[in-house]
Amino acid sequence: MTTETPRETARTRRAGGSAVLVGAGLGTVVAGLLAAVVGALADGRPAAYGALVGTALVVVVFAFGSATVHAVAGLLPAASLIVALLTYALQLLVVLVVLSALDGSGAVGDTLSRGWLAGAVIVGTLAWTTVQVVLAGRVRIPVYDLPDAAASPQPTTAQHGGDR
Repeated sequence: MTTETPRETARTRRAGGSAVLVGAGLGTVVAGLLAAVVGALADGRPAAYGALVGTALVVVVFAFGSATVHAVAGLLPAASLIVALLTYALQLLVVLVVLSALDGSGAVGDTLSRGWLAGAVIVGTLAWTTVQVVLAGRVRIPVYDLPDAAASPQPTTAQHGGDR
């Protein structure tokens, strides 16, 4: 039995989801900065820029997707799965369009290292997913809300099988 009110549970759920979003973003930024430093030391300025642009792409796209799914899950939980699937497809499309635009602009190769850009997208995706799974496992977000005891009907003797 719990002494939390539904308002406290909803606030805890919102705070837990936000903490997961922020933590995943910070973990991805740290991984991207490490990749940029390693890229700068190994291959110079284009590698560092490629790693930073790849990391920024991952953080922006994943933050938008996660925030969207989190908001929909809070407002309309029944629609959260379809929104999550549609958001995932949109995220893939946005990454594809941005990478194609960068490739078509001529920036990839001269200003941005193609390999470090792709590597940062991959490492950023893995970092985001790993941190999000770890943090979501640690946050106590209830799977469902229990009905309020005052609002739920009390069982009658007929429901208990009557007199014995």
